[in-house]
Amino acid sequence: MRKPIRVNGFAIHSPVHLSPGLWRHPRDRSLSVNTLGYWTDLARLLERGLFETLFIADGLGIHDVYAGNADAALRRAAQVPKHDPMLLVSAMAAATEHLGFGVTASVSYEPPFTLARRFSTLDHLTNGRTAWNVVTGYSDAASRAVGQPGIAAHDTRYDVADEFLDVVYRLWEESWEDGAVLRDRERGLFADPAKIHRIEHAGEHFRMQGIHLVEPSPQRTPFLFQAGASHRGRDFAAAHAEAVFLSDASRAAVAATVQDTRARAAARGRDPSDILFFALVTVIVGRSEREAQDKHRDYLAYVDPEGALALFSGWTGIDLSAYALDDPFPVLRRDNAIASVAESFGRADRRRSIREIVREGAIGGRGPVLVGSPAQVADGLEAWMDETGIDGFNLSFAVTPEGYGDFIDLVVPELQRRGRYKGGYAAGSLRQKVFGEERRLLPKSHPAARFRRAAAR
Repeated sequence: MRKPIRVNGFAIHSPVHLSPGLWRHPRDRSLSVNTLGYWTDLARLLERGLFETLFIADGLGIHDVYAGNADAALRRAAQVPKHDPMLLVSAMAAATEHLGFGVTASVSYEPPFTLARRFSTLDHLTNGRTAWNVVTGYSDAASRAVGQPGIAAHDTRYDVADEFLDVVYRLWEESWEDGAVLRDRERGLFADPAKIHRIEHAGEHFRMQGIHLVEPSPQRTPFLFQAGASHRGRDFAAAHAEAVFLSDASRAAVAATVQDTRARAAARGRDPSDILFFALVTVIVGRSEREAQDKHRDYLAYVDPEGALALFSGWTGIDLSAYALDDPFPVLRRDNAIASVAESFGRADRRRSIREIVREGAIGGRGPVLVGSPAQVADGLEAWMDETGIDGFNLSFAVTPEGYGDFIDLVVPELQRRGRYKGGYAAGSLRQKVFGEERRLLPKSHPAARFRRAAAR
């Protein structure tokens, strides 16, 4: 059987995500992202569309690379203001029953102990529907904002991340044994101290002593996303990820990353099928091709080039104001950058002028934009699935929530008719919905499981 197509909604807690300027469109609700109603409405909509999760990007930095300051980002709302996405999850969980919530959080800016506590709390409050998109951070501005001297080197950030995950795995998996929680009203005993262990860690980057303050949540370790496609990022994904988010307009490049990451996972003793891959895509669909093309032209009229330049400068770490728009996009390696973005723009098959790359990415960022009728969009999604080995898509938008609603009303029924999209949710936690009823906890081949086994002895 051909694989089912899985879809996550892809968003950010900001007026602009990947389509700068579209907040001005008369049907767009992005200026309401600072209200709970926007997010609870969105969560209910995505659940109606049987999405796997709402995947929320985040970061503590402001895009201040373009022209050496943040003026363009502030003028154009280029991912600023940017509110904390974690605070949305409880309200959205109360408004839904099945939808998962993937929250981006960096390992670079706080201790493992506090982040582990928050994710365990959310996993309880969502009844096991929480996912963590593990990122290392790439922004000098974010590092300075939290009092650090600057961003660490790219590969060093992943070394920090490996150790960070070892600590949170121990807190989630080892601190409280199965059976530690008694809740015995008659004897007045809540827990058995003999089955609760203090975690002590003294490593190169982190030191801590203490028990995990939250009793084991439904998944213990939240479902783990990862979004780095650099060579070091693939190693990290091969070790830790359950799902990997990829963003590239080249099917060949995505296919190569999928194949390479799965091979690295197998070399570590993991089942390659234990890692799912989701590619960025933006869909503009109409009841006919003409309607979709008209909608696309309408959206393009609201594109903001300066906002796009601020975003691309921030993502690559390259001040694009120092170049003419018709210059080739510069090939430079920066530590204050998303390495996979710089690598993709530096490939010979992607070399374009700055003007061309900004124009191509002004709606939807680095991913493909599929424009057409429901059948044409479904054909495009199937081609991406079948030619790359991915398992689904992170669906971005030009106009929100219209983009999601159009996809749900027009594309999902077409995919269901083709047998490529589920007809309902499975029971259980997010991990069980994605991998099956038996997968509430991480499998034994995952590095977190070695701490769970240690606790059970």
